[in-house]
Amino acid sequence: MATESRVAVIGYGLAGSAFHAPFIAATEGLRLAAVVTSAPARAAEVAARYPETVVLASVDDLWRRADEFDLVVVASPNRFHVEQAEAALAAGLSVVVDKPVAATGRGVRRLVEAADQAGLLFTVFQNRRWDGDFRTVRRLVDDGALGVVNRFESRFERAATTVRAGWKASADPAAMANIVYDLGSHLVDQAIVLFGAPVSVYAETRTPRAEVPVPEDATVLLTHASGVRSYLRMSNASMPVAPRFAVAGLRAGYRCWGLDPQEKASRAGIAPTAPGFGVYPRPQWGELLTEAGTQTVPTLDGDYLAFYGAVSACLRGEGPPPVPPAESVTLVDTIDAAIRSAGSGKPVPL
Repeated sequence: MATESRVAVIGYGLAGSAFHAPFIAATEGLRLAAVVTSAPARAAEVAARYPETVVLASVDDLWRRADEFDLVVVASPNRFHVEQAEAALAAGLSVVVDKPVAATGRGVRRLVEAADQAGLLFTVFQNRRWDGDFRTVRRLVDDGALGVVNRFESRFERAATTVRAGWKASADPAAMANIVYDLGSHLVDQAIVLFGAPVSVYAETRTPRAEVPVPEDATVLLTHASGVRSYLRMSNASMPVAPRFAVAGLRAGYRCWGLDPQEKASRAGIAPTAPGFGVYPRPQWGELLTEAGTQTVPTLDGDYLAFYGAVSACLRGEGPPPVPPAESVTLVDTIDAAIRSAGSGKPVPL
C-alpha cells in the first residue's frame, strides 16, 4: 500500500460532497484519488474543488481500475450500498459505507464475513458519534457525572421547507427512505453506544404530507438490558421545540439544544480545517441540573475528521475501525425491529 491510502468515493450527492470528500481531503494519510459520478454538473464541481482527483463516470470504471485504489467509500443511494460494498471487497478494496448500510442484519453480516475473509477494513460512517453535543453526553455518562441514568431522550427534528423527491421519497422498501433508516440510523446508534444493545423496541411512524409517500416522522422507544429507556424522536415535518438531548440520572440531569454545526458549515463549503469548524456557540452550550442548581456545561467541539483519522490509522494497521462491524450489525437489527414494530403496532423483542 502506498504511503497515502488512495480513496475512491462512489456518489457525489449530499453525502459525497459534504460528508465524505472534504474530510477525506483534509485527513493526513488519505488522498481523495477518485469520485464516481455520472452527473456533468457534479463532475465539474469535483474538478473545480479537487483538481487532482479523477472523475469516473461509473462504478464499472472504478472496478476496472481497482488496483489504483486502497479504499472505497460507498455514498450512493441506499439501495446500492450492500451491492457496491460487496463488489469493492471482492476487488480487494477496503470499504467505508454510508448509513444505512442495509435493510436487515443479514446484509451487514455478509459484508462483515466478506471483509474478515479478505482481511480488509469494513466500517460504517456513523459520523454523528462525533457530534459535539453527543461527545459531551457520552463524556458525562462515562464519567458518572449524572449518576445512574434511567432515561435518555434524543431528538432530531426539522420542518423541511422542500419536499423530498426521487429515491429519497420512494415507497419501495429497497430504497430505505423511511425516516427510521435515515435519521433513525443516527439516533439509534447513539443510544446503543451509550447504553448497549436494546432488548425491546417499539416504534410509531407517520406520513404527515400526502406528497411524500414514506414516513417522515417517527418515535422509537428502546429498552436496554440495563433498564435504561431511550426515547428517540425524528422528523422532517416538525419544528424542533424540545431539547436535542435530555438525559436523566439519579445524581444529575443534562439538556442541550440545537444541532451540531459541522453539517451546515460543510454544506456551505467551509473546510473542516478552517478555524472554528465544529465549535458550538456559547448560547448553544448545555446545562447540568442538580439539586444545587443549574450549571452551564461547555459543549465539546464536533469532530467528524476523527472518523477518517481513525480510518487512516486502521488502514496502516495502527488502530481499530472507527465503528466496529459488530456494532453495525446490532444497529441494523434494531432498525429492522423498529420498522416491524411500526407495522404491527407492537413491541418487538430482540
